[in-house]
Amino acid sequence: MEILVTIKELGINDIYAISAGIVMGTLARLITLKVDLRQIPSYPSAYFNNIILGLIASSLGAIAIPAILTKDFTAVTFLALAATQFREVRTAERESLEQLEHTEFVQRGEAYIDGISKTFESRNYISLVTAVCTVLVIYIINCPDILLNMIFGVGAGLLVMFLCYRFTKGRNIGEICTINIGQVEVKGSELYVDGIFVTNHLGTDVSRELFTSEGLALVLEAPDTMSSVVLLNSGQSQAILFEAVRALGVKRYRFIERNLLTGKVIIAFVPIINDPDRAVKAAYNTPVLENSRKIKRIMKTSFGGKE
Repeated sequence: MEILVTIKELGINDIYAISAGIVMGTLARLITLKVDLRQIPSYPSAYFNNIILGLIASSLGAIAIPAILTKDFTAVTFLALAATQFREVRTAERESLEQLEHTEFVQRGEAYIDGISKTFESRNYISLVTAVCTVLVIYIINCPDILLNMIFGVGAGLLVMFLCYRFTKGRNIGEICTINIGQVEVKGSELYVDGIFVTNHLGTDVSRELFTSEGLALVLEAPDTMSSVVLLNSGQSQAILFEAVRALGVKRYRFIERNLLTGKVIIAFVPIINDPDRAVKAAYNTPVLENSRKIKRIMKTSFGGKE
């Protein structure tokens, strides 16, 4: 009965405002939801689940402002509950990816999984914030012309959507380093790429023949010390290997060599699909992980002293 009374108390302006907030919030989730080389999320089940979560998040955000204006402060409780549910989404995504690690050609690594799960959580917040701001602006404008209210609200939603996306969008590995195809060379049981020693684990004729005829190697080199610190992070290099192998598959053998003297990272493996350009693209689009990313302002600080 209480719900029916509340619905009857809503005017046409309230319904338009809430609907606009839901649409803009869901649109924000759709824009940030994309299936690319990384296949995160996978299609179609996880894709559909994320759309529904975006719809729920935007609905909670859209009804928050009208509820607060009617002094129904239980809306704040619903927002707190939404935050809890979004954290559960992060936990569920992390657990799901961890359980599937053994099915992959190469493991993603804990750092990459943590980054993916946090991204899923943050994008639900983008939906919620977009919906809240859309409805808030509509109520602030509050002119007799409903269409004008909607235009301002949608405009505010698009602006918030853009700002949130720009703020949460991370960098790719290709933006902080150069990526080239390396020259593979086998000497006895040792593997070299561009003259740099990688491993001495090629002790069989099969392994040597595979790398000689079908081996593929990527050489990543950072232009400065700051980028080199990111590139040489073990979690980051594992993520690069995963993306390269995910794109091409792997018959056998995969190696990572981090050269601390030159700052180069070498990814070498025998792919199922021998496509160097695709391997470079996969490595280029690998995101810079949060745990490996360094902030220049902090790195320039002399710890315990003056900058």
